[in-house]
Amino acid sequence: MKNWLYNNKEIKEIDDFGKNVFGFIYKITNKETGKFYIGKKTLSFVRNKKLGKKETAALKEERKNQSMRGAVPKKKKVITESDWKDYFGSSKELTDEINKIGKDKYSREILQLSYNSKQNTYFEVLYQMKYDVLRRDDCFNNSILGKFSNRDFL
Repeated sequence: MKNWLYNNKEIKEIDDFGKNVFGFIYKITNKETGKFYIGKKTLSFVRNKKLGKKETAALKEERKNQSMRGAVPKKKKVITESDWKDYFGSSKELTDEINKIGKDKYSREILQLSYNSKQNTYFEVLYQMKYDVLRRDDCFNNSILGKFSNRDFL
């Protein structure tokens, strides 16, 4: 499977993005037809994980030794890397076509890096507007933000 390309460099690992990168805007293109999709992807996400008995006991002991007051936390925040390496978009039409003809028929290009969630959404919309995705026949995108649809232009 082909890795992501950003500024003509292959991106293989999360460290290849540099520091503080939240996500990216991408373009996936069918190399034979030129039909494309523009979307956004986050590199990681934060989840609350329930602490186990051993972790809770260790925290209680630590807090006791440091004379800390208050309740012992029941959860901790865990950062998990997303599936960005293997990701091929959220368009049903695109994923159906990929399953039919294979991932090797597509290129995956990173258009823009983002450093927070709002930038990720803003740049996605910016590129979708720039490429005029809703009024083209050679594009898999059929809506922008779920508010604007290609049906609005038929």
